[in-house]
Amino acid sequence: MSVVDWLNYHHLYYLWKVFRAGGVHPASRELRISPPAISAQLRTLERALGEPLLRRVGRRLEPTEMGRLVLGYAEEIFGLGRELLEAVKQGSPQRPWRLIVGVDDVLPKEVVRWLIEPALALPEAVHILCREADLERLFGDLATHQLDVVLSDAPVTPTLSVRAYSHLLGECGVAFMGTRPLVRRYRATFPQALDGAPMLLPTDDTAIRRQMDRWCEHHRIRPILVGEFEDYALLLAFGQSGLGVFPVPVMLEAQFRRLYGVERLGRAEGVRARYYAISVERKLKHPAMVAISEGARHRWKEETSGERGTAARTTAAKRRIP
Repeated sequence: MSVVDWLNYHHLYYLWKVFRAGGVHPASRELRISPPAISAQLRTLERALGEPLLRRVGRRLEPTEMGRLVLGYAEEIFGLGRELLEAVKQGSPQRPWRLIVGVDDVLPKEVVRWLIEPALALPEAVHILCREADLERLFGDLATHQLDVVLSDAPVTPTLSVRAYSHLLGECGVAFMGTRPLVRRYRATFPQALDGAPMLLPTDDTAIRRQMDRWCEHHRIRPILVGEFEDYALLLAFGQSGLGVFPVPVMLEAQFRRLYGVERLGRAEGVRARYYAISVERKLKHPAMVAISEGARHRWKEETSGERGTAARTTAAKRRIP
């Protein structure tokens, strides 16, 4: 059997360790093998596969497109190896279901946890592997079957070359929140008070940002855009420090007040935060993904009922104001 017909898993392991460690030299310290020896093994793997797997960008090594594909398989192979050892150690007779989830980095981490929780509540053991990146990369990984599903705030667009299907998990309203001094300053004449107010928003390639831009234009509001963020966690960190008001899905309002000490400024009427599961299957089949979908549908009914109740109470309170 030629070398091309059989994969040398030692070489694949070295490739995997290099990227997990952050380079050849850190990997050599972990593996206790010299850097030249590791580099030689990686070149042997490239010759065996007939494709370049690495490219040098400045001082860093980055995977090629084929390298990303190989690394995806390596992650699954050696991840399963860890699961095997853990199952044997625990004496478990059942293999856990494994779900690899791609997470659009614009999604609030609290929403991602809220969506995935029902899968972890199944009676069967479930192992979740989350990978966070921008949508372009996630869709590429989905197309090459390195991901089972992508969680996003936008459906698949026709411009993408990936054949995939969007499954709406739920939607909710959006409110502006900020620190107490900011809220006190701009609450009285909301939303017109936001004209000239400091604001923090997701980047303009996101669905929620496009809605926010249209909302500001409709109300003839021109805020001072202090910052734009691809990562919602970073946006929240800036908002918590009082650098600007920022949009929050209403389902997270109570949690944000409790954990981060921010307050509601006002509701962005007409703006809806939507969350999708995107898969290459027309119908979700993975048991853990089915649990996520059904759990979201059930829990969203409760959230939207509470949202409508809060809106009704707010309207009634306004009517009582003399």
